[in-house]
Amino acid sequence: MKKAVVVGALLLVITLSMGGTVASKGTDTAATYEQLRLFTEVMSIVENQYVDEVTPKELVYNAIKGTLRGLDPHSSFLDPDSYKEMQVETSGSFGGLGIEITLRDDILTVVSPIEGTPAYRVGLHTGDRILKIDGIATKDMQLADAVKRMRGKPGSKVTVTIAREGWTEPQDFAIVREQIHIQSVRSQELEDGIEYIRLRQFQEQTASDLDQTLERAEKSGLKGLVLDLRNNPGGLLTSAVEVTEKFIDDGKLVVYTEGRIRNQNMRFTAHAKHPLLGVPMVVMVNQGSASASEIVAGALQDWGRAIVLGTQSFGKGSVQTIIPLSDGSGLRLTTAKYYTPKGRSIHGKGITPDIVVEPPKVVAAAPAPGDKEPKDKTPPVAPNPVEDVKKDPQLQRAVDLLKAVRILEHRPAGQGTEAQAR
Repeated sequence: MKKAVVVGALLLVITLSMGGTVASKGTDTAATYEQLRLFTEVMSIVENQYVDEVTPKELVYNAIKGTLRGLDPHSSFLDPDSYKEMQVETSGSFGGLGIEITLRDDILTVVSPIEGTPAYRVGLHTGDRILKIDGIATKDMQLADAVKRMRGKPGSKVTVTIAREGWTEPQDFAIVREQIHIQSVRSQELEDGIEYIRLRQFQEQTASDLDQTLERAEKSGLKGLVLDLRNNPGGLLTSAVEVTEKFIDDGKLVVYTEGRIRNQNMRFTAHAKHPLLGVPMVVMVNQGSASASEIVAGALQDWGRAIVLGTQSFGKGSVQTIIPLSDGSGLRLTTAKYYTPKGRSIHGKGITPDIVVEPPKVVAAAPAPGDKEPKDKTPPVAPNPVEDVKKDPQLQRAVDLLKAVRILEHRPAGQGTEAQAR
C-alpha cells in the first residue's frame, strides 16, 4: 500500500508541474495525463515485480536520466553528489585526471587533456574514444556518470580503455589521480615584443590573470600577440566574454544566444575600460578547442581583430544551464545555442581557421606483442612550445605572420612601388 501511495503521489506531482506548462500552450491535458499514467504504471510494475528490490528514488533518478539521454549528449541529471562536484569544475582545483570529455556519435570521446595533468602526461589525445572506465563499458553511460567515475581521491588509480585512430585494438591507460590545480593563463615573450599567451581553460579568474599578463607585456613593449587556445576545452561563458572584450572596441557584440524561452535569448557585448586594440594578433585553435574557446576565436575572427590559425575547432556551440532541484540534485539542460557576431552557429561545425596549418604527424603505434603499455604516449602538444618554436610549426607560422605585419606597418608608404616600376 505504501508503494502505491508513493507512485500515486509522483503522478500527482508530475501532473501538477506539467499541467501548468501544458495548459499555457493550449494542448490536451488529458492526453498528457494518459502518457503519465502509462509511465507510473510501468514504475509500479518495476517496483513491485523486478527481480531485485529497487527504491522509488532509484526508479525516478533512472527515469530522469533516460529522458535526458534521449535529448542530446550534453543534457544530464546530476544526483546530489554529482551536483556538488560539478560546482568545483570551474574553481580551478579538483581531484581527477585533468580531461574534458563529451559524447560524440554516442561514444564517450576526449575533447582535450588539460596540459600538465595526469591525462596529458600519459598521452591521451583529442579524439580518443573511451570504451571502458575501470573495466566498466561506457556504452550508454551519461557524461555525468563518466566524470564521477574518473574523479576520485588523489593518489588512487583509474584505468581507461582507449580506442584511437590508427590502432588495431584498444589499449589500457592506467592513470593516477591528482589534485588538479589549473593555472588558466601561461605566458612568455617569444621574441622582441612578441608575446605568447596560452589559455588552458576559461575559469572565474582567467580574465583577471590575463589582465596582469597583458599589463606586464605592454610595459615591456608589446608589438605582437599569439593567443593559444589549442586543446582548451572551454569553461565559463562569462569568462569567454571577459577575455574577448580585452581585444575589441567597447559596445561590440561578442556572442549571442538563442533558445526557446525569452530569458535564454541574450546578447553579450564588450565593456572593457582599456581594450588592447592596436597590437597585431594571431589566435591558434585545433580540434581540441571547444565551447568558450570557439566563442573567443569566432568573435575575434568576425571583427577582423585577429588571424585565426591552426585546424578546425571542435564544434561545441550549445549552452547548458544548471538548474538546482528540490532534493539537492541538479539538471544540466541544453537551453540555447550561441552564435558569433556575424550570426554563425558553430555547433557541430567548429571554427574554420583563416590559415590552416597542420600539426606534425604523430604515428599512433600500438604496442608490440608482450608490451603492456601503448608505445605512443606523446602529448598532443609539445610540453613547452615556447622553449623551441621550431618544434611547433603552428606557433612558428604565427610568429612569422606577426613579423610580416610589423614589417608592413613600418615600411614607408609607396616603398617597393618605384622599384617595381623600374
